[in-house]
Amino acid sequence: MPTPPYRRRVSRSAIATLGAAGLVALGAAPAAVGDEAPPSLALGDIKPITGVKPGSPVDLPVTVVNNGTTTVEKVWIKYTATRGLAFPEVPSNCQKQYVGAYDEMPERWIAICAFDKAVKPGVAYTPQKPFAVKAEKHAFDDEIWVAVTDYEPSPDENSNPVPGTAPEIELIESPTGVTGSTDRFRVPVTSVNTADYKVTGAALRGKPGDTVTMKVTFTNTGPGWVWSKPETPWTSVLVTLPAGTSVVKPDFYCKAKGKVYNCGLTTRPQEHLETATFTFKLKIDKKVAGAKGSVALSNRKLPFDPDKTNDTAPITLEVTGGETGATGGTTGGPDGGSGSTGGSSGGSTGSTGSTGSTGSTGSTGSTGGPSSAGGAGTATTGGNLAATGSSSPTLPIAGAAAAAVVTGAGTILVVRRRRARHDS
Repeated sequence: MPTPPYRRRVSRSAIATLGAAGLVALGAAPAAVGDEAPPSLALGDIKPITGVKPGSPVDLPVTVVNNGTTTVEKVWIKYTATRGLAFPEVPSNCQKQYVGAYDEMPERWIAICAFDKAVKPGVAYTPQKPFAVKAEKHAFDDEIWVAVTDYEPSPDENSNPVPGTAPEIELIESPTGVTGSTDRFRVPVTSVNTADYKVTGAALRGKPGDTVTMKVTFTNTGPGWVWSKPETPWTSVLVTLPAGTSVVKPDFYCKAKGKVYNCGLTTRPQEHLETATFTFKLKIDKKVAGAKGSVALSNRKLPFDPDKTNDTAPITLEVTGGETGATGGTTGGPDGGSGSTGGSSGGSTGSTGSTGSTGSTGSTGSTGGPSSAGGAGTATTGGNLAATGSSSPTLPIAGAAAAAVVTGAGTILVVRRRRARHDS
């Protein structure tokens, strides 16, 4: 069984990054000795795919080129698709894997196909039949990673590979003129779909001095899912408190910005019908006539959201007893902007959100994990390069470098938080 989404692991890419930073700080990083040679196996260019209709097949042309000087006797092609895409027919020379969400990556499907075909230098090859990919009804904001290797990629440790049952597909020679310079591509796949974002407020009641619990929610009512990546968040949730109240304990994922709390969504793939609940402990300080707060999306101009009427919701407060103070409250929430700084708080699950650091600089989902082969870039951005070790001429520097790596790993363990799935 795949590891459930809440059993989170320390991001391997984050540890590698911190370890490398420690080496550079000590002056022990190896000096460059020249440009890295291109991989002998490469893929022909794969363009971003747009205009896909949910329920329809996705055309994914793949071409393999041998840029080396010797024949490669066997090759593997690895396909990885995010949750809006599916592999309906997996050939018998392929293995299929389901991987649950972890490390800010959404759930995904992986297929690794082996081809017993000699790939000659300077010759391009393509599968005799394109690998089958289908857009699901909730497809919208998806990606496919494609990688080619001359060795068998290891299966994801959170999956159980299953052999395919469809007829085997082979590599055949492709028309000449196809070139390639990278062994992997990240291909954006955008479907024609919508995703209706909805927020709900709360009705609070109590007397001055009481501490009350406030729960507000964000839900993607679909039908499309949205992958809100840390580097390009679509929106966050802004919570404005009613006048006459103060925060005893904010939600773990919310950070104060003046009188408004910004609640991040970037570590949560916004799946169809997934709800995020933000919980606050509030103290009723005094009775204020007409006190009212609000919940609102930080960006109310989302192109895929067809219904703007549910992008805001009120927070009401009924105070029993006590004298009435000055009139206060909000009239409809903060003005929606065009962007978001939302991120999830760092720290352990038990930390209080008001002192947690924002976590939107954590591992970026779009270039992490799924790529299996070393080497160059992707369809839209550079690939995630693996950290490489080197031997040092002196033991003191090597020891210090090792200490830096341990320190870096320790740091990520301190700031890492397990992703909490907030259900309504």
